Formats: sequence, structure tokens, C-alpha cells
Amino acid sequence: MAPIPRGFDGEAARRHLARRDRALGAWMRRIGPLEHDFSRPLHPVDALARAILYQQLSGKAAATIVGRVERAMGAKRFDAQAIARLDDDALRGCGVSRNKIAALRDLAAKAIEGVVPTPRRLACMADAEIVEHLVQVRGIGRWTVEMMLMFRLGRPDVLPVHDLGVRKGAQVVRGLDAPPAPRDLEALGECWGPYRTLASFYLWKIADAAQQTTVPTPRSQE
Repeated sequence: MAPIPRGFDGEAARRHLARRDRALGAWMRRIGPLEHDFSRPLHPVDALARAILYQQLSGKAAATIVGRVERAMGAKRFDAQAIARLDDDALRGCGVSRNKIAALRDLAAKAIEGVVPTPRRLACMADAEIVEHLVQVRGIGRWTVEMMLMFRLGRPDVLPVHDLGVRKGAQVVRGLDAPPAPRDLEALGECWGPYRTLASFYLWKIADAAQQTTVPTPRSQE
């Protein structure tokens, strides 16, 4: 199977969304074009290891721990062999919790088993197939994989219905009293396909604007 192209035509996506959803289109004109670079190489084990280490921590604290682990590994990229070289005491000394150590060990094992696809194989897989493979890794849920699909692989039609920021953005666009439930958001988002990824990018911006957030909320994999 040929690799699936990364990214999508942003202008075509904006026109489609504005035509299909006038309320969203008005917000899009207010915010302006959003540009994303999908060209960075993606190494699944590295991306997932970082996602695990960042869970439930502030960005600054997580970055400090990641830096310590990189120095302990003697490498800037996580892979199964690099993780295996560090024993549990070394990882704990870097500030990694027991649960995250177990998740890193499982990630390395799943990579060796072939559950975690290689970059070349990943590029040829459908979104649902990628989710099915990667959620088998301890500590990796659907949301984390969706962020990878959106920000790193540039897949055009991903709607993370459980993301609170996306739900809050939809609440603003639709003038709702509360964020829509995931099932309701999925129904609302049908008109945004096949560009639900760009719709999600705008919904995050809309949620930040509505809360008058001056610093954009960081997203995993961004």
C-alpha cells in the first residue's frame, strides 16, 4: 500500500468548513488562517514515550524529566533499545513514576513485538488501524493517538470528541449552555468531514478566545 500523504489543502479545507457551517465560518474569519507543519519525521516509539512522560504533569516539569532521561540514555530519541538500556532505578532517579516506568517498558516490548508500527508501516495505515494498534500500549489512550494523527501525521479527518477544549469550542460556536457530550459532538461534527482535523484546530482556538486565554493551551504532540 502506498503511503498516505501527510497534511491537507488548508485553503480547500477552510472553504469547505465555512460553506458547511456558517457559525464556524464566522469564527474562522475572525481568527484567520491556521498553518501547521506536518513535515517533521515521526518516530512512533519516541512520540509515545514523550506522551507517556508528559501525562499529568505541567509542561515545564515534564520537559525537565524528559531532559534527564535523554541524558541518562545518552540519546535524544527514544527507541526500544534506548529504553531497555536504563534500569528502573535510573528512571526513578530521573523522576519517572513507577506507573510510567511500567508504561515505557510495555512500549518497548510492544515495539519489539511489532505492535507499534515502524514509521514506514505507520505511514500506510488507516487512522482506525493506527488507533487499534497503539492503544494496546499501557498508558496510551485513544486521545493520545488522535493527537499524533492530527499534529504529526496530518490526517485530515480526526475529531477528538472526548477533548474538553474541542467540546468547549463547539459550545461557543453553537451557543450551548454546556459543552456537548462526545456523542453529540460527533453528530455535530458530521458536517465538517472530511476536514474535521482543521475544525478541531479552530475549536481549540475558539475555546481559548472565549476564555480570553493569552497563552494558547499546549496540546500533546504539537
